[in-house]
Amino acid sequence: MPVPKAELHLHIEGTLEPELAFELAARNGVELPYADAEQLREAYRFEDLQSFLNLYYELMAVLRTEQDFADLADAYLARAAAQGVRHAEIFFDPQAHLARGVSMGTVVEGLWRGLGRWGSPRASEAESGGEANHGVSTRLILCFLRDESAESALETLEAARPYLDRITGVGLDSAEVGHPPVKFREVFEAAAALGLRRVAHAGEEGPPEYITEALDVLGVERVDHGLRCMEDPALVERLVRDRVPLTLCPLSNVRLRTVDVLAEHPLPAMLDAGLRCTVNSDDPAYFGGYAGDNFDAVRSELGLGDERLRELARNSFLASFLEDDEERRARYLAEVEAYEFG
Repeated sequence: MPVPKAELHLHIEGTLEPELAFELAARNGVELPYADAEQLREAYRFEDLQSFLNLYYELMAVLRTEQDFADLADAYLARAAAQGVRHAEIFFDPQAHLARGVSMGTVVEGLWRGLGRWGSPRASEAESGGEANHGVSTRLILCFLRDESAESALETLEAARPYLDRITGVGLDSAEVGHPPVKFREVFEAAAALGLRRVAHAGEEGPPEYITEALDVLGVERVDHGLRCMEDPALVERLVRDRVPLTLCPLSNVRLRTVDVLAEHPLPAMLDAGLRCTVNSDDPAYFGGYAGDNFDAVRSELGLGDERLRELARNSFLASFLEDDEERRARYLAEVEAYEFG
């Protein structure tokens, strides 16, 4: 069994494997411009973030019903559990579905069911089956698309109001460059007023200044990606001092050319600097690896030893939004400390 870990940077739409895409397309009468799953998998070889996003949004056409979203979530949890994930905080992109005529309720109810949350939304994990599906506890994080308007983000938050008892936080994703965090100040302030946790993608393709802006303007508690912080020593010092977690996605960084090869990834230097780094999969169906695959890759390509891997696993639970269940977090952390690497 792989080292126990939490996954904190995972887009559920990015777990759509070609085989499931074809299965859902057949179910819903959607014609895909690919002959079969193998040809579609070949299309998963892209040049940059934008070419990935184009395919990513194109394939969402197969997601139509609650059952589709339930099947998507269940398939992810099965793969994640096999790779040691014990807790997952899962991003979803409602704007991409609302634009296709799929309702917020369809998305949230479907994901909720697929995550094994069968009981009352406000029930405890044990009562609601929070670990019933593959033994993985979960949280949902609604993300705003930063290449859409600020007004659209506000409308999306309003549409989510009936489901906020199922949503832990909000995030900010999609094409980063040219869409600074300040654009979404109002919707993040509204989310904070509703008691939602806040995270944002920053410092992947965008400059270090986007990380600072996400902290100061949006009030984020975690930075998704954030690897370009290393270009700003004062920012690194701040992140270390304030123990701000970074949710890094090494295989994603290589596939999207943020780093040329994994051996050049700054993760070891970031850990040496004292940053609270975590390792996650981002969009694993597209980027060639789930959480455990990312751990294996940084171990083999970056030479991280057992205690560094234990540190990454420990960080993942410390950075999670499990303050409402400290007993569970303590249990997960105990599993990490007791784990014996082979």
